[in-house]
Amino acid sequence: MTACVRAGCTGTIQDGFCDECGLAPATQSPTDPDQVSTRTTGSRRASSRSNRTGRSRRGRLGAGLVEVPAVPYRDPANAVLANPEVAEHRRFCGNCEAPVGRGKDGRPGRTEGYCTKCGSGYSFSPKLGKGDVVAGQYEVLGCIAHGGLGWLYLAQDRNVNGRWVVLKGLLDTGDPEAMAAAVAERRFLAEVEHPNIVKIYNFVEHPDPRTGTMVGYIVMEYVGGRSLKQLRAERDEHDRLKPLPVGQAIAYAVEVLPALGYLHGQGLLYCDFKPDNVIQSEEQLKLIDLGAVRRIDDEDSAVYKTDGYCAPELSEQGPSVDADLYTVGRTLAVLTFNFDYVGAYRDSLPSPAEVPVLARHDSFHRLLSRATDRDPDRRFVSAEEMGEQLTGVLREVMAAEDGVPRPGFSTLFTVERKVFGAHEWPSPLSPAELVTALPVPQVDTADPAAGLLATVATDDPAGLLAALSGARLSTVEVKLRVARAHIELGDLASAEAVLAEVRGEDEWDWRVDWYQGLAALAASDPAEAYARFNAVYDVVPGEAAPKLAIAAALECQGDYAAAGRYYETVWRTDHSHVSAAFGLARTRLRRAERARAIEALDSVPASSSHHLVAQLAAIRACTHDRIPAEIVEDELIAAANRLEAVELDAERRALVSVEVLACARDRAAAGVSAASGRTLLGSALTEMGLSRGLERCYRELARLAPTKQQRIALVDLANSVRPLTWV
Repeated sequence: MTACVRAGCTGTIQDGFCDECGLAPATQSPTDPDQVSTRTTGSRRASSRSNRTGRSRRGRLGAGLVEVPAVPYRDPANAVLANPEVAEHRRFCGNCEAPVGRGKDGRPGRTEGYCTKCGSGYSFSPKLGKGDVVAGQYEVLGCIAHGGLGWLYLAQDRNVNGRWVVLKGLLDTGDPEAMAAAVAERRFLAEVEHPNIVKIYNFVEHPDPRTGTMVGYIVMEYVGGRSLKQLRAERDEHDRLKPLPVGQAIAYAVEVLPALGYLHGQGLLYCDFKPDNVIQSEEQLKLIDLGAVRRIDDEDSAVYKTDGYCAPELSEQGPSVDADLYTVGRTLAVLTFNFDYVGAYRDSLPSPAEVPVLARHDSFHRLLSRATDRDPDRRFVSAEEMGEQLTGVLREVMAAEDGVPRPGFSTLFTVERKVFGAHEWPSPLSPAELVTALPVPQVDTADPAAGLLATVATDDPAGLLAALSGARLSTVEVKLRVARAHIELGDLASAEAVLAEVRGEDEWDWRVDWYQGLAALAASDPAEAYARFNAVYDVVPGEAAPKLAIAAALECQGDYAAAGRYYETVWRTDHSHVSAAFGLARTRLRRAERARAIEALDSVPASSSHHLVAQLAAIRACTHDRIPAEIVEDELIAAANRLEAVELDAERRALVSVEVLACARDRAAAGVSAASGRTLLGSALTEMGLSRGLERCYRELARLAPTKQQRIALVDLANSVRPLTWV
């Protein structure tokens, strides 16, 4: 083993990576936030609703779904600002938020003084200089950034082998609320331990050199790299900020949400999430500013927020878990498209008509809409829930970008119970058929009846009702299963009564909408089914099941263009949803896109149990509903070659051969000439040759017919297509 040579690291290299910093052997810091975190008061209680993982090349940034460019580690010594100043347009009173320290008549503004509005003192001058030693331990090298609570200083820990650390001071030494916030941090932040959260080492005090007043400092680890704000800073040829790729931005959120979830699990709220407060170093992501963190049940401390990111109710109701998740949604929006997020869209999002990326990725738009809903009750209820849906959206986005499927397991829905619309292809869908084919919500394992429901699983809805009636249980999961059984039996009134009970117990349970959608299909009301499934899609935008159900409902309504888009999204993302491939082909065929319909069927992989069915459907796509004069000879030859390449029993091969030969004979009978010397399934491409081929197939089918009546009928068909001759 060898020592890690990175500055400030005391780890050793094992298996090619440091066991302390997690990085490969080798050998940027945050800059000013462009928005100042401001404070308000009040709180809202939370709704009812460590191993190191240094990334380098073996980490998980991107969740294995997208390649996120690494950010070089920045040498701490190069992070020190040569001239540490806070720009005048970023100077605000820490008490009343009024502008302070502004220049006038060509004279620069004062960096220290008193607010003319409320009289509170302010100071934007660094309290520490190069060479100062804080608490007899931390030697200061200089300032590296200024944030909502004041200057950040780079220092070396004399007691730990010169380890690089960051000292975070207060916004104003005369601000009692700011000092109280620092004291609160000293109590619990040192206990925070998560690989994606900056580590707090210590809390110390040092006298202000000008006033002698003791100033508090938090001592935390140095994270070298670039903030998400800096990564977003590149500009295009029109000098506009260039958004990050959607997949990359989502990957950042997916990585950081577990850190927020960890804080929430510890009874803490982050409160001020924004691009400035997240740094990428190499392939690792970290929350770097814990200055606004507070306990969930704290109703008295000042709340730090940033306009354009904070939830609209924050000032009146205070922070909450869903308000934290709101800031993640706003950050995703800011990273992925340009909009006036501190002005016209301070509390809202632009429409997809205004933002191409939202129009291109509907699931991403719906996720942002839920995360940033003005009604807190409609937002995500946990970081875990939001992370799961974001991961599903990421799979969809990346599949759309490069066409490579990104399958994933759903924790909310079962797989398709049956592949619908395949075996009678391309017959129109029956809404009632979908009731027993579409996925259904997974049983909540925390439900008291989960074990019972697992033991009484049956395809007989009447038998299931009898079994559950005897069990005398009435949990939410039992009610939902009973409702589903009633739907499958066609007893829609009973199903609706049970679903109304569940809705009464929890008005936000999206599963009620799902089963109401199935009930609407059973009632042959695809428009209502679409509305219900669309409501589910709004809540769980990362799931494939709602999109598949919406596609089926739209197809039943005859909206083949819209249905095709949903089918394509589902199939492109995950090839386990085979119904989507057949639906995509069907809707393309309905729109006279025959070649693209066949392309969709050909995409069903050979490993699928429905590959043969898809190949036969592709043959029928060549022959179905054709105008003889428009039939292309090469299409017929391709269909015949496809038929000869698949393994079929004699009867089925003869049946499909009849379809291909009949289509070709119709073409020949319409007077369309054929290329000389070409054959189709062993028959010349002439009306007589194709008629003889049809006769041969009918006689083969007659030979295989199980009854005398069927045999006679098939012989009659053979005679009817037999070409007339003089013999």
